[in-house]
Amino acid sequence: MKSENPSPVELALLTSVFVVSACGLVYELAAGALASYLLGDSVLQFSTVIGAYLFAMGVGSYLSRFLERQLSAHFLRIELLVALAGGLLPLLLFVAHAALPGSFRFVLYAMVTLVGILVGLEIPLVMRMLKKNVALKDLVSQVLTFDYLGALAVSIAFPLMLVPNLGLARTGLLFGLMNALVALWALWLFRHELRHVRAHAMACVATLAALTSAFAWASHITTWAEDRLYQDHAVIALTTPYQRIVVTHAPGEGRLGYRLFLNGNLQFAERDEYRYHEALVHPVMAAFAEGGAPKKVAVLGGGDGMAVREILKYPGVEAITLIELDPAMTKLFTEEPVLAKLNAQSLSSPKLTIANTDAFGYLEHSAEMFDVIVVDFPDPTNFSVGKLFTNAFYALLDKHLSASGYAVIQTTSPLVARKSFWTVVHTVESVGLTATPYHAHVPSFGEWGFVIASRRPYRLPMQLPTGLRFLNTKSLPLLFDFPQDMDAVPTEINRLSNQVLVSTYEEEWGRVAK
Repeated sequence: MKSENPSPVELALLTSVFVVSACGLVYELAAGALASYLLGDSVLQFSTVIGAYLFAMGVGSYLSRFLERQLSAHFLRIELLVALAGGLLPLLLFVAHAALPGSFRFVLYAMVTLVGILVGLEIPLVMRMLKKNVALKDLVSQVLTFDYLGALAVSIAFPLMLVPNLGLARTGLLFGLMNALVALWALWLFRHELRHVRAHAMACVATLAALTSAFAWASHITTWAEDRLYQDHAVIALTTPYQRIVVTHAPGEGRLGYRLFLNGNLQFAERDEYRYHEALVHPVMAAFAEGGAPKKVAVLGGGDGMAVREILKYPGVEAITLIELDPAMTKLFTEEPVLAKLNAQSLSSPKLTIANTDAFGYLEHSAEMFDVIVVDFPDPTNFSVGKLFTNAFYALLDKHLSASGYAVIQTTSPLVARKSFWTVVHTVESVGLTATPYHAHVPSFGEWGFVIASRRPYRLPMQLPTGLRFLNTKSLPLLFDFPQDMDAVPTEINRLSNQVLVSTYEEEWGRVAK
């Protein structure tokens, strides 16, 4: 009777299924994340990368039928190729985008297709090697169990542990090394079946050496690539479970100074950020102060502390609550001296309470009321952010505004993304709030839009704080005048069930990128 305990060969082959499934998913997720990060159009890019990968796996599974002899040798070679192609994939995509921007899409889909074909080749090959010793019903159940377990392990570890601690490039390389070690294990187990053991051993050593060297130099290579991407030196670059944070610096008079990028999208430039943040904060703060100083203020997003800096110019403010999902953002702009200097150490103010949580969930479960709410989220480039621009979110916002309170929402460019801008305006109105749109010119962004939401009609303030660099009582009314090319257009309401804003935004900004 055959022992129920798997033989070393069976164990190695089943382990390879677990590893190749885990590694394949890592390569796919890394490619999708990088495509979204480097190309924008996050929904489309992620979808097409996954589709191309799954199609390529199907091609690989079909091609496996033509591998008839020396299955152990084919298995070893494929494992090494998966290790190299998959492990180096994120790093090569960084380099390709910097060095060959016009060919990046070709390189992306060529690499995804290659890795998909290799992974698709391996699993049927393993099943054929196992069928000599394992009954069919057990064979299928064992292989699929290890396959799905590998995918489960990675789906949990990739966003929570791997990318935050290693980054995309080193995560890919780590799993490439895992593939190479499985190949080395297979070399030992099948050494009596292989015709050219020495050549296979040299290939294993060369693959391990290449991946180890790339792992050691990964940060230097990605820094070089990001310097080319942002055209300035990246002084801070980190990947969190939520986003890629990059801070660049261009010293010298007339230069942009420090700039913040989230997932490749510019959030502010030191040279002109005061224009954006003064326009965002003071029209509502000063208008509320006409009837008495606002005492409780909330900032949703805005983890860089710039909006909080402007709010603190009103001495009557007693408490500010900053709701920022990513703790790395508030930590960075509190503890990094050059960044804390930009926000005037606002995140260390005793008036400030920081809640590192999802704004949607916070508003659902909190009973707090605010005189002013400043909504400073990134643009709706994906559905996760897009839900924060829906009528469901604005209905929650309404519940937390005092009777005479104001909310202000940053709302992309009414010139470049005219339909997106007015979608937000009409969505705010759909929940019964009065929407008052306005815009300001910020050189780093161009014309940028904002919307005030309130239960009472908005009235321009008669006074503004002293010391502002951009706004005064003469220039403020001009922000509420829309020329013909930015005036209102018909739009749908952005709902959780349709998220029309995400596709509209991608379409409008996509035309600019082309």
